Formats: sequence, structure tokens, C-alpha cells
Amino acid sequence: MTKILGFFSYTELMLSERLIQQLAFLVEADQLKRVLRRTSLIGSDRKENTAEHSWHFALMALTLAEHATEQIDVLRVLKIALIHDLVEIDAGDSFVYDSAAMADKAEREQAAAERIFGLLPLDQAAEYRTLWDEFEAQLTPEAKFAAAVDRLCGMLPNYKNQGGSWTEHRITAVQVTERNSPIGEGAPAVWEVARGWITEAVAKGWILPQ
Repeated sequence: MTKILGFFSYTELMLSERLIQQLAFLVEADQLKRVLRRTSLIGSDRKENTAEHSWHFALMALTLAEHATEQIDVLRVLKIALIHDLVEIDAGDSFVYDSAAMADKAEREQAAAERIFGLLPLDQAAEYRTLWDEFEAQLTPEAKFAAAVDRLCGMLPNYKNQGGSWTEHRITAVQVTERNSPIGEGAPAVWEVARGWITEAVAKGWILPQ
């Protein structure tokens, strides 16, 4: 089945139904660039957007894969990295240290997953939703490693920015440790480094001790 769609301003193309759905999804995914996070870019006051976070997540996962606790399918982790936060197009970025914002996070993101992945052809919609659910459950080696890298993505800029959003929101070492402890399950060697950052941050007054 084909239909004519004025998808591009300069011409009309005969596109398959499948391609129409894929392009519509990719146009929608571009909206992730508009979703701002609480974390600033390293060495800058500008807040990163979620698309930038997803790229850095993927690059970190590729680079640090050798430190995973178990043998992992790196390609699967990269897929998780690219799709894990697409739900923020609808649900927004929930600041992890804001208990009120986190209260209905799961409900908002479930609804977003239904709509956004539902733009794709059925087979791709099912694949992406499966990857997203896998990341949320954090039961597989790939999901555990992905969770570790995702947490590291938040820690690294804050550490390099002398506390960053930790300092801004008066976050404690206990909160940072509890939030980021999954790094230890997915990549123990990386967690040892990250724990050192927390100790240093307390010593320098970037985060409160408790």
C-alpha cells in the first residue's frame, strides 16, 4: 500500500506506509532536543538536553563496555541508550532528587511509551518497547550495565562542574550514593571511581555530607 504524502516542502513522494510511519517517528524523536535536563554541560552554564544525554550515554556505553560485570551484547545496550529517554518528549525530565516529580513518573512515562513507540510499524514498535521495558526492569546484564552508565552520565558533569546541580539543589552524599549505587552492580570498577568523586565532593563542600 502506498500513499502520497507532502513530507518534504520541495516535492511530493510516493512512500510506503511503513516508511511514512518511520519518518513520522523520526520527526517526533527530534523533539527530544527540546527537553532540558537539570545537568549542565561540562564547563558551561548551559543545560544539556535529553538528546545530548542519550548520545553521551551511548558513547560511554561503547567506551566502558569492558568494565561490565557480565558479558553483554553491546549493540543491545546502544539501542537501549538511544531509545530509553524518548518518553521524555511527553513526560518531561523528572529530577531524580525531587520526590514530588518522581511520584507519578512511571505512569507518565508508560503513557508516553504507548504513544511514541506506537508511531512506528508494529514490529519496530514492539522491539523498541521491549528494549524500553527491559531497561526499566533492570534484570538483564545489558539493562544493569545500561543503568550503571546512565547514572554515570549524571555524575560526571556534576563532578567536573564542582558540584553542579548537586550544589544548586543542596543534595547530600547519602542521596547521591543511593541514587548512583546501581553503578556498582553494572560496573564495579567504575563505581569505585565514582565513590571517590562523592568523597571528594563532600570534602570540598560541593555536596552536604548527610
